[in-house]
Amino acid sequence: MRLTGVSRETGWTGLSVQTTLPNPSTRPGLRLPGRVTLAAGPEDVPVRHIRLGLVTTVEPDDPSGARRLMQFHQVPIAGRFVVPAGRRRAVDFAMPVPWETPVTIFGGVPLLSLRMGLRTEVSVDPDLDQGAMVPVFVHPIPTQQHVLAALDTLGFAIRQAGLQEGGLPGVEQTLPLHQRWGYWVAPLYAGPITEMEVIFVTNSAGLEAILWMDRRLALAGITHQSISRFRIWHADAGRRDWVATVDGWLRKAINRHAAAASDADWSAQLSESAHVSRHPDQPVRPGFGLGGTAGGGGVGGGGGGDGT
Repeated sequence: MRLTGVSRETGWTGLSVQTTLPNPSTRPGLRLPGRVTLAAGPEDVPVRHIRLGLVTTVEPDDPSGARRLMQFHQVPIAGRFVVPAGRRRAVDFAMPVPWETPVTIFGGVPLLSLRMGLRTEVSVDPDLDQGAMVPVFVHPIPTQQHVLAALDTLGFAIRQAGLQEGGLPGVEQTLPLHQRWGYWVAPLYAGPITEMEVIFVTNSAGLEAILWMDRRLALAGITHQSISRFRIWHADAGRRDWVATVDGWLRKAINRHAAAASDADWSAQLSESAHVSRHPDQPVRPGFGLGGTAGGGGVGGGGGGDGT
């Protein structure tokens, strides 16, 4: 499927901008190929630069604020040049997609309310920016796909997936936003928790899954939150029992959550967990497990867990 975005011609230059993506579907960590074509009107058009940016809609830090468009990644693809009158100029590109780019497609289905576009910014002398927008569809990388599929197998159901402005305390991130996957808790794990969110922080070596758990007491209107973090390497993904791995993460996180809740002061709401107030540990080396289920020795060799 080929998608094209075309800008309106400007009044005094007659320049039009057309951005074409041979395949608008991509994944974090890949390159998104395409072409920008500029067509000049009756006069030469001096161009200062061409930049590409990924744009999406995010929730603000302030819960009472309105959603807004954010350009969270930008790459220059051309410097100064002139488009001769009546002529065209094409610039090919292969834009790197950041590893932390939010996912907008899961199981071949677009996630509700999540849209992403590639914006082409052309700066024309003396002072004019114009751009074309084309949709982009971001699929999960295999490691993310394995975790999401394991949660589905274990009985968790996605209730929402949203983007929030800003980062998480104590978590190393490169983008000014993060994605939260909200789940209905599976019956097997219900009781200690009533709500769960999953946040992925990914780089070229591996993935960190952050499980944000909540237990609400409806009559008292009280909540207790806890956060657990688990890391895994991409290279180990194909040799791992992902259902057992994710089940081990959940059991460890729920045990931590229940233990913390038993000592909590229920007269006040906890706004964040001390578990994210320190620098992340180093990832587990390939071949070492994440801790097994029901006292098992772990998956992928070794018996140590890497939850933090």
